[in-house]
Amino acid sequence: MKFRKLLAISVLCAAMIAPAYADHVAVDNNHSTNFARIKTYSWAEVRTTNSIWDARVKQAVDRQLAAKGWVQAAAGGDVVLAAVEKVAIHQQYDTTYDGFGGRRGGGMGDSTLSVDDYKVGTLVVSIFDAHSRDLIWKGTSSRDLTGNPESNTKKLDADVQKMFKKFPPPPAS
Repeated sequence: MKFRKLLAISVLCAAMIAPAYADHVAVDNNHSTNFARIKTYSWAEVRTTNSIWDARVKQAVDRQLAAKGWVQAAAGGDVVLAAVEKVAIHQQYDTTYDGFGGRRGGGMGDSTLSVDDYKVGTLVVSIFDAHSRDLIWKGTSSRDLTGNPESNTKKLDADVQKMFKKFPPPPAS
């Protein structure tokens, strides 16, 4: 009986933890914007934790917009883009029990608490109307990062591709 209860608790905990490690991509847009009229874009800013990533973020977004038929202009595009990245340290707490513990079991076991730090990167890509300066589209991506730059670059490319999967948004009806 105790084994089944421990197994059920373990499965429940695993099911609750899994979404915390999943990547998350969300987009939103101004529904009154006619994206069909937009053909060119310019960059206002790309800000990441280091300049190597500035170029990677810009290239990932440029590839997606080029695939949608948008053309980059050095200045004076129909819209202006900004991309900002932030890295935060998160912590995961794991408690393991060995032996038979608890008040009813007589307290004959030990518990061990371990704390693991991991990095979560968040990228926000914003598109502003060049004339009114109003925000017309925003994409956000968050994902756990590794110490491997190649792996993180692949994750970046996948997340930016997800961001722009249904881009440009259809006209409001």
